[in-house]
Amino acid sequence: MKLSNVPLRLSTGAFILNSGITKRDADQETIDRLHGFASSVYPPLKRIRPEQFVKALSTAEIALGAALLAPVVPATIAGTALSAFSAGLLGLYVKTPGMTRGTSVRPTNDGTALAKDSWMLGIGVSLIMSGLGRKR
Repeated sequence: MKLSNVPLRLSTGAFILNSGITKRDADQETIDRLHGFASSVYPPLKRIRPEQFVKALSTAEIALGAALLAPVVPATIAGTALSAFSAGLLGLYVKTPGMTRGTSVRPTNDGTALAKDSWMLGIGVSLIMSGLGRKR
């Protein structure tokens, strides 16, 4: 692992791992809110029971966080996984009414929490580029 990738992987990996662990003990209100929010933007998720969805989301976040923290996982793999995950979150941001200011991509106060996922996409792409650069 490149030394310059350590801060990127450590900060995002710890954040996502914590998020996944926290969701393991989510109460019913949180489960319903997360499922409702995600399924409003991604309708196929409506076919999944809310508890199953949150368990799968939690597992995915734990796996992604662990992959980012594990130095044996290549930067291209960790970056691709992070990019895919953050792209899904940015989809929530862009497609949910009230998250952006009019037709702009600038966030409203409510949208700021999701707009920060753009940083994770940038980190993911940076990790991919770093990994590809090593192979040349």
